[in-house]
Amino acid sequence: MDDATALGDPATDDPAPADPPRRAEQDGPRPRRRSALLRTVTVVGVLAPLGVAGWLGWQAVGNPDRSTPDAAPPAVGPASTSPIGPTGTTGTTGTPSATASTAPTDPAFPAPLPAAPAATTLTGRTVVLDPGHNTGNSAHTAEINRQVDIGNARKECDTTGTSTNAGYTEAEYSLDVVRRTRALLAARGATVVLVHDGDRPWGPCIDERARIGNTAHADAAVSVHGDGGPANGSGFHVIMPAKVVAGKANTAAIVDPSHRLGLLLRENFHAATGEPYADYTASQGLDTRSDLGGLNLSTVPKVFIECGNMRNPTDARRMTDPQWRQQAAQGIADALTTFLTTR
Repeated sequence: MDDATALGDPATDDPAPADPPRRAEQDGPRPRRRSALLRTVTVVGVLAPLGVAGWLGWQAVGNPDRSTPDAAPPAVGPASTSPIGPTGTTGTTGTPSATASTAPTDPAFPAPLPAAPAATTLTGRTVVLDPGHNTGNSAHTAEINRQVDIGNARKECDTTGTSTNAGYTEAEYSLDVVRRTRALLAARGATVVLVHDGDRPWGPCIDERARIGNTAHADAAVSVHGDGGPANGSGFHVIMPAKVVAGKANTAAIVDPSHRLGLLLRENFHAATGEPYADYTASQGLDTRSDLGGLNLSTVPKVFIECGNMRNPTDARRMTDPQWRQQAAQGIADALTTFLTTR
């Protein structure tokens, strides 16, 4: 019902029944209350048309964006402020929205998410992903125990890798994460080469793993592993190449870019997974080594990541969780994307 009906019209209301005799101080205020009521009705009757007329004028002149639905007319009555929504949109009164720096920090007003990398971000870039070990290695001990030259030493062709106490192997873990990472990078336009895709009965040897990246002229390479440390140790770490100039190894040209890649990988992997830095090896999640053939023989920027300690119950629980492995892949893909798009 409208305001006039609710308040009553003095011209049509029935006369009020006669009141019993009252003291003068009780009877006196009645005419004044009725006059105040009449004034209220008059003011509302005048302001309402003016408010609507003003809104219609703003719609015709002051609202250039006619592609958005028209806002409702402003209500007649006391002015009120409209809260700025999570996206910082402008209210119906045309009040400028708050900037990002002044937006509320309440959870109802979340910070904008980073823009997703465009599909062409990595177009023309080649990335090599190296899943550590192979599930078939244990059945080919003679082949993987063969010694190969890594420049400054000779080492076994490959090893079986480690596993969780429940039997989930490092080879299974690393291949799953690498496949997930490949999908993310390919969606960003990169050419992704896998050292193996579970399609070989064993290996390849560590010298061949490095050679695959070199032959592909990769812009960057990452070897994915799970560690087999002491059960009371947890966390991840990134391994970067030391400067090795010996025999067929010469890492002088890749030490610096590999170090930058390693720092980005540490940062992005930690952010994506919440995994802490290893507390049983390395320093603040970083290590530099000269005894790994996959690094010594690489001519392209390359690092290893030990994503967690598979012998630690907490790390093992994370690494066997597919959702966590997707987060691990996200961290690796984001690090590579940043490495390849910034200097």
